[in-house]
Amino acid sequence: MAYTTIDDPSAYFQTALYTGNGSTGQNITNDGNSDLQPDWVWAKRRDAETSHGLVDSSRGVRKVLSSNGTSAEVAESAGNTLTAFLSDGFTVGDDGNYTAFNANGSSIVAWQWKANGGTTASNSNGGVTSTVQANTTAGFSIVTWTGDGSDETVGHGLSSAPQMYVVKNRSDATDWRVGQTVAGNIMTGGNGYYMEWNDTKASTNPGSATTWGSTPTAPTSTVFTVGSNNAHNGNGDDFVAYCFHSVQGYSKIGSYTGNGNVNGAFVYTGFSPAWVMVKRTDSGNNWHMHDNKRVPHNSNNKTLYTNLSNVEGTEDFDMLSNGFKLRESGGGYNASGGTYIYMAFAESPFVSSEGVPTTAR
Repeated sequence: MAYTTIDDPSAYFQTALYTGNGSTGQNITNDGNSDLQPDWVWAKRRDAETSHGLVDSSRGVRKVLSSNGTSAEVAESAGNTLTAFLSDGFTVGDDGNYTAFNANGSSIVAWQWKANGGTTASNSNGGVTSTVQANTTAGFSIVTWTGDGSDETVGHGLSSAPQMYVVKNRSDATDWRVGQTVAGNIMTGGNGYYMEWNDTKASTNPGSATTWGSTPTAPTSTVFTVGSNNAHNGNGDDFVAYCFHSVQGYSKIGSYTGNGNVNGAFVYTGFSPAWVMVKRTDSGNNWHMHDNKRVPHNSNNKTLYTNLSNVEGTEDFDMLSNGFKLRESGGGYNASGGTYIYMAFAESPFVSSEGVPTTAR
């Protein structure tokens, strides 16, 4: 079996760092080995307390959501936020009311994923017809649909079942609901456990049938299930879901158990990570995000939080040639006996498709 199907992860994921200038038309160009025209851009100011900004090519460059809040989608004026997705990056506007993208003099990070170059397809695999932009090679899809207020299945367009999927009502102020199938208290086996990107909630069973359906069902290779709750399938409301599954040598969605020691747990991913998100599932704590651009060496000690507008925090964390290692004993990453979920994307596979090993940082 091949070590990886993706020798150059930068064709599908990249991080860009830049300084905002407050003026429309600044082009942000990626520096990876491959050109990357992003379909999902997630931007955050590093040096000021401001909201995250999430845009994608299915909804359009002017339609913004924030992972740290519950607000409905904001349709910004032309010239604000992003103005274009480029063949190897994106163009920012003057930022207007949304300072995540180009506030003058600000230090900004933007994480970018490739789906299908902005080309969508109608998908009728589920009970509702969805519009899907899928990258089956990289295990990522952007899914939109209109809710009907009932239990439904929704086609996701991937070739394998999502291991993590995040649903947001675009029309109303609702939480970001996260389903995952890899750690304790998972959304499978007839329960409705969920977490929320915009808060610290542990994996929670709502005790009702409105989260992932009257009989909560794990995602399949064609659909995921949503319940009648307004956050998931409110009647007449517009929705978006971001769906992910692991791809050997490129991405990994998994779990680990903390040991409560500064010489913390090592987590094998099969690649050198470019980006890692970590969340405790058995207790409340923040969602932490690290990347290899903001701190290109170990200890990788700068974190941002999906659920907070805060400036960068400091947490010790090592990115290695074949995974990552915790250097904190606290509850956010490594509490003794704590259960954690993570999602990671690669800088390079541990071993290429030709059997060439990756060197350590």
